[in-house]
Amino acid sequence: MKYEPFYDYLKTFDDNFDDGPFGAFKKTKPFKPQGKPQYSFLGYKIYSPFGIAAGPLPNSKFIKAAFDMGFDVNCYKTQRSTIFPVNQFPNVLFVDVRGDLTLEKAKKPLVGSLTTTKDRGEFSITNSFGNPSRGPQFWQKDLKEAMKYEGKGQLLIMGVVGTIKKGFSDEDYYDDFAASAEIANKTGVRVIEVNLSCPNVASEGILCFTPGAVEAICRKVREKIGKTPLIAKVGYYGKDRQELLEIVVEKMVPYVGAIAAINTIPAPVVDAKGNQALPGPNRLMSGICGAGIKWAGVDMVRRLKDIRQKKGYGYEIVGVGGVMDVDDYRDYREAGADVVMSATGAMWNPYLAREIKGKSRKRISH
Repeated sequence: MKYEPFYDYLKTFDDNFDDGPFGAFKKTKPFKPQGKPQYSFLGYKIYSPFGIAAGPLPNSKFIKAAFDMGFDVNCYKTQRSTIFPVNQFPNVLFVDVRGDLTLEKAKKPLVGSLTTTKDRGEFSITNSFGNPSRGPQFWQKDLKEAMKYEGKGQLLIMGVVGTIKKGFSDEDYYDDFAASAEIANKTGVRVIEVNLSCPNVASEGILCFTPGAVEAICRKVREKIGKTPLIAKVGYYGKDRQELLEIVVEKMVPYVGAIAAINTIPAPVVDAKGNQALPGPNRLMSGICGAGIKWAGVDMVRRLKDIRQKKGYGYEIVGVGGVMDVDDYRDYREAGADVVMSATGAMWNPYLAREIKGKSRKRISH
């Protein structure tokens, strides 16, 4: 069965923002859970350890629809301390990935297109928005609105990131992460996620591979948000970077309550003629989401669980990447994810949370 995606990739980001969500998200009736919430995450009781990751929920209208559809742990799209433009349209393309998008495959160009012949649950996409923001004057008020839709057994997370501005030093940049988090924290939102792994803004880079930056950002954010639980979102560390992963985790541990993995796998995306598929400067490389990256997300969950056990750490794990169906959710849970999140899979299957609640209830207890 095919569904209309609740974020319409054939429309601009602003059109989605203003007119969305679409499909089942636009006309849903709230899902009514039974009994008491049986799971917990970061000290909060939740009905199901499943929800939508940062990305396809850009404002309170989308957040409301996600909660109504039964997604119980949802992240408001990553925001900044300043107004920031979206990357040029289009922002989403289907990419031709056969099997797993390994790191070796990701070194070679992938062909992007606005159409696919693959069934829902089997495709991969680009995701190249660049963390746009209408600025805190808008999103702080809208986040407060989104918080009103957080029902019993549900949890809203606010994603934040820093912005490089003219004349900024590294410390200034790290301080801006903390400034964004402080603005979010003033709303009373219960959990904040700091994005250390966005591949789609060339000037900002992927910070999660630099231990000093990770430590500084997490420490500065913690100083600004007090006791509010903090999640750090990281990318994929190849097996040859295991030592680096362990160092980065050690740097995070004093400040975070959970680690989310993964974001995307960056790869060059071209059109059928071999030219850069996404318009604009520095957009040859784009983050890839969907079925092709599941292997990497599950692998990171297992490794984060092993590090936690070996070192005696207490962080929780959020598994993200390629969660397209119920079996993918189960695989992440069995690998050790305390919470599982989907973006691409949820976009094209708005009933995914209800399917998970119906088919996997109480199968996995951790």
